[in-house]
Amino acid sequence: MRYATFLLFVAFSASGETKLGKPLALKETSLIDTVLSTPAAFVGKQVQVKGKITEVCQMMGCWMALTDTQSGKAIRIKVNDGEIVFPSEAVGKTAIAEGTFTRIEQTREQAIASAKHEAEERGRKFDPSKIKSGTTTYQIRGTGAVVLD
Repeated sequence: MRYATFLLFVAFSASGETKLGKPLALKETSLIDTVLSTPAAFVGKQVQVKGKITEVCQMMGCWMALTDTQSGKAIRIKVNDGEIVFPSEAVGKTAIAEGTFTRIEQTREQAIASAKHEAEERGRKFDPSKIKSGTTTYQIRGTGAVVLD
């Protein structure tokens, strides 16, 4: 029995995949460029995207940025703290992620607070005077992801 369990573990490890959160359910992957170019068509819908992991939250692992290697456009996959922990060592790898595409509207004050928090996470300086107005951003409220090695 132990031998069979060991082989199963080796086979899983050899697959080169790290599964995070719920299993992926959608059959089709949408291009990040397409989703971000026509966001109104996707808001509130379940989407699956694939891209290169270019950033991961360094504090809690609660988000990762996936970048379309052809267009250079990036989308953030965000989860509640602790639901899924995106590993920081995944930066540079390819991932497929799934969740609900959301639109986030922020007042100037909210945008300043978000930018300040993000600067703290990244260890960067923050200048609130650079934010002149409210913002509209889009992200995926993640439910599951697979990091490919």
